Amino acid sequence: MKRLHANGLLVLTAFIWGTTFVVQQVGTGGLQAISFTGARMLAGGFFVLPFALHQYFALKKSGSSISSADWYGIAATGLVLLSAGALQQFGIFHTTVTNAGFLTALYVPLVPVISFFVLRRTIHWVVWPAALCCVGGTYIMSGTTGLSLQFGDSWVVGSSFFWAIHVILVGTMAGRTRAPLVVACGQFMVCGIGGLVLGAIVEHPRAADFHSAWFGILYAGLFSTGIAFTLQVIGQRYTHEADAAIILSLETVFAAMAGFIILGERLSAVRTAGAVIILAAVLAVQLVPYAQRRSRILHDAKRSRQGDN
Repeated sequence: MKRLHANGLLVLTAFIWGTTFVVQQVGTGGLQAISFTGARMLAGGFFVLPFALHQYFALKKSGSSISSADWYGIAATGLVLLSAGALQQFGIFHTTVTNAGFLTALYVPLVPVISFFVLRRTIHWVVWPAALCCVGGTYIMSGTTGLSLQFGDSWVVGSSFFWAIHVILVGTMAGRTRAPLVVACGQFMVCGIGGLVLGAIVEHPRAADFHSAWFGILYAGLFSTGIAFTLQVIGQRYTHEADAAIILSLETVFAAMAGFIILGERLSAVRTAGAVIILAAVLAVQLVPYAQRRSRILHDAKRSRQGDN
């Protein structure tokens, strides 16, 4: 798959995630954060399971296999996903869709920081200003006179740390296993089962709570989890994690649009400017490296012609 196509999958992922913020706020019925997260992840896991099994047996037939270390890595990815999803869902209950969408974008600068300083991976220079632009866009979208966090906003901000780790783990595991569907399904199952078990202990949900949340579980489970998270895993096989984080930050723009269209949340000119800044950062990450590569190719071709003469 070409990098451009992979990035297109990540844009589609961001769109699905952003529009799902509305469902996560109004479609959870009587379920609390951990139980709803577990239920929707398990639904997504069963949706992807047939495709994952097909890929697993095809991989095995080709003579390749997934090692024990990789299975542990997939399980760790699922646990990180559970932490991120539960914290974010709890925050969504106590803030607006727009705030939740934009504050989640704080994971964007964390990804290159962890990738470069902890994992010692090469980062293109444009990622750093682009990440700062995403933070600036987030700040503008959250308020013009200062960022005053509410109770729910703090939990969403906390989830951004786990989202950053999740983005890095997804890219790592998809590359190691060469089986993105298996990675996606495995993390969903771990997250889903873990969420339901932990939710049963902490939140004590009733059967009626699941019944009242069936639409939110199915919508978020099939679209946000089953489709979008799977597209993320596939796309990140061919895109650097830092670039992927910035592209996925478009989720916040789509969340604001969904909040404005569906819930009537105000989208002022200032907040629109913040969205434009984030969009510019996403475009810069894509266009600047491409322009530099093209410039080098043209320069090398020119030198080659001069040498022939």
